[in-house]
Amino acid sequence: MDWVTDLQPGGDRSYNAFLVIVDRFSKTSIFLPCHKDDTAMDTDLLIWNGVVSWSGIFTNIISYRDCKFTSALWTNLHQLFGTKLSFSTGYYPQTNGLAERMIQNLEDMVRRLCAYGLEFKDCDGFTHDWFTLLPELELVYKTSINASTNQTPAILEKGWNPKLPQDSLRKDLVEIHPTAGSFKVIVGKAGKNTIRCMKDSFAYSKDKWEKSHATPDFKVGDLVLVSTTHFNSIKGCKNLKDSFAGPFFIKALHGKNAVEIELYKELSNKNPTFPVSLIKPYKASDAQKFPLRNKVPQVIPPIESSGIKKITKVLKERKLRTNKVKEYLVRYSDPTCEDEWLAETDISEATELPRRFRHTRNNNIKN
Repeated sequence: MDWVTDLQPGGDRSYNAFLVIVDRFSKTSIFLPCHKDDTAMDTDLLIWNGVVSWSGIFTNIISYRDCKFTSALWTNLHQLFGTKLSFSTGYYPQTNGLAERMIQNLEDMVRRLCAYGLEFKDCDGFTHDWFTLLPELELVYKTSINASTNQTPAILEKGWNPKLPQDSLRKDLVEIHPTAGSFKVIVGKAGKNTIRCMKDSFAYSKDKWEKSHATPDFKVGDLVLVSTTHFNSIKGCKNLKDSFAGPFFIKALHGKNAVEIELYKELSNKNPTFPVSLIKPYKASDAQKFPLRNKVPQVIPPIESSGIKKITKVLKERKLRTNKVKEYLVRYSDPTCEDEWLAETDISEATELPRRFRHTRNNNIKN
């Protein structure tokens, strides 16, 4: 369960919020109008009067850590009835994902209803606003097929679909009371717009999800940024490090779900293969539009050369008696190449690798 708040006051009691309760099995939802500043006792009475007669005592309640849901009264009362209370946190909001998704769709439907101007006054001067039309919105949702169950919530809950008000209106009735005729017009307009708003809301939600989860079409040579979630070797404060590092060039594609990139600097010791969920395309910033933005150093793509072997480590050292030349046993980055003895002048990294080897050897001798 969760709240939808900060609504335009509606109804004779000027409700400005409503409580959403979703059954995790049937996906049935209940919308209970209330006030934003209701206390825990008000919420208990709201559920007792509006839900318990329909569902009985709850077995488990999943909610976020609102002050009403964590109060001593709420906790102790549900302990008394044997109801388990589960709370979602900021680190794992998916615990309440069903209610959160339902609330997002419901809020979108209510906004669309308000955009149609569904606030009517009948001949008696009574105003019909979102509070009056909310039950019809709830009924339309219950009789619509849910994508995850392939059934309507009403079928799973009751075994049959209730009739919608707009489907039950008689057109052959001649004598109609003025107030009844006004209410008929309101129900007809509200029914059509409610169904349209619900379909548009679900279509918008589906389109938004597909766009945000679409896998980019990566190619070899593209510049990408890599998520630093699993990078513990980056210098500096952990909480202030960038969310993404790069840009890096894509060296190879491993199917549709993984890419191999060319890492450099302090990240060169990492496994260069990443799932596509941890990378995103790099977009260079416009220096004219953003002159104060930090400039990203230019990255030169690696040039593969079959004639040059890259040396990664020096294993041993020896000196030949004939010409007193030092030779080093080196290891190449290509695992197919065997270790080889080379003179110091033949090592392209002659200043760095031999020096690192001698430093490591001297430390081992001292220890």
